[in-house]
Amino acid sequence: MNTPSIPAYEDRFLLDLALRLADEAADLIREIRARGFATQVKSDSSPVTEADHAAEAHILKGLRAHAPAIPVVAEEEMAAGIHTDTGSEFWLVDPLDGTREFAAGRDDFTVNIALVRDGRPVIGAVALPAYHQLYGAGAGRGAFRIDANGEQAIHVRTPPAEGLTVLASRHYADDPRLKDFLGGHTIAHLGNIGSAAKFIRVAEGIADLYPRLGTTMEWDTAAPQAIVEAAGGSVTTPDGATLAYGKPGWRNPHFICRGAR
Repeated sequence: MNTPSIPAYEDRFLLDLALRLADEAADLIREIRARGFATQVKSDSSPVTEADHAAEAHILKGLRAHAPAIPVVAEEEMAAGIHTDTGSEFWLVDPLDGTREFAAGRDDFTVNIALVRDGRPVIGAVALPAYHQLYGAGAGRGAFRIDANGEQAIHVRTPPAEGLTVLASRHYADDPRLKDFLGGHTIAHLGNIGSAAKFIRVAEGIADLYPRLGTTMEWDTAAPQAIVEAAGGSVTTPDGATLAYGKPGWRNPHFICRGAR
């Protein structure tokens, strides 16, 4: 008996699809933010809004319509108890990473769409709705930013002589483990912002280091990791192994996002 073949999609098509859907989701989020919204609390005590649900519904509809053979794992579906069987290739979607920032009226929240293949994020699309910025990586295009000035390649920077610019999660700003970790580094500036925006600022050479010593899920990190790596940086566990995907429970260990060494 012949086994049905899985359609093969070109990576250029998949990257363009992810970028388009992330950009459209960003439009939806801006519209909802402008007219106002209510915030609810999920069973894990994290916040969720109408914008999270609307953005995820739009992204899932697009991915499943245009690349139906590729499974999708998405944050709000998982929170609702909808679990997807995946193989070696699947999408990871966080429709609104940084909901706390969004709900508080701050600007550092993102839309994350990644394609994972054999445990590695090979395509990443990240929108920063409040900044009208869209970032992508994969399909041989390197890492890039799209904004009002068009498309521009981005790269990590060599750390300046005066020391590192470090970004840390606002939610873990007072974690004593961060102070211990940074003890052996020369620090010029330490900032605290939310969401995957920290990865992006490392990827485009605004910051040098983002250590994460708290809980994250795979959909939080896959898309921005693809962009950081394509820009010349790295995302590794504390023992130096590249952060991988498809882990049981979709939970990440601690990790360190670095620009150039």
